[in-house]
Amino acid sequence: MIQCSMLSSRRTTNDRRTKTELKEAIKKRQSIRDYEDRPVPEDKLLKVLEAARLAPSASNRQPWKFIVVREPKRRQELARAAGGQIHVAKAPLVIAAVATMPEYVMRCGVPAYAVDLAIAVDHMTLAAVDEGLGTCWIGAFSQEKARNILKVPENYLIVTLLTLGFPKQTEGSKIRKCMDEIACYETFRE
Repeated sequence: MIQCSMLSSRRTTNDRRTKTELKEAIKKRQSIRDYEDRPVPEDKLLKVLEAARLAPSASNRQPWKFIVVREPKRRQELARAAGGQIHVAKAPLVIAAVATMPEYVMRCGVPAYAVDLAIAVDHMTLAAVDEGLGTCWIGAFSQEKARNILKVPENYLIVTLLTLGFPKQTEGSKIRKCMDEIACYETFRE
């Protein structure tokens, strides 16, 4: 297992190389729905989970649990809970991201879990790319059914299911909006 540790904010001489690698991981990351029929090695899984562990959270509360689901029968049940999304069952594993403090709301009026888990899961998706793995973020599922399958207590909330495995193939380029369609300066504008 990976040991818990304090993080150092010191910069290293590899900063330029790391910046390029991050840009490539961001460009390569896409939703994968077709996986090879082979298990995810434990060392790769631990690197993906470590990325979530290192993610920042509101007041550093780290209000989450990540349930790793390898069992085929349980993945099939989750696929049914996700409206029959077959890739949930066919992925070698699924990670359920669970908010352990869903009642905490930040001063801005936004539930902290939505931000905290989005950051942690995004860290996992980028770490997966770095390990040659693919992911798909699943938000369309029955909370009640998934909660029962995974035995998650009522006071917690499953935020997302994340499929993980070796992609059979990757798709071509992604279509993205132009920068002036998504960014504005100083004040909001349509």
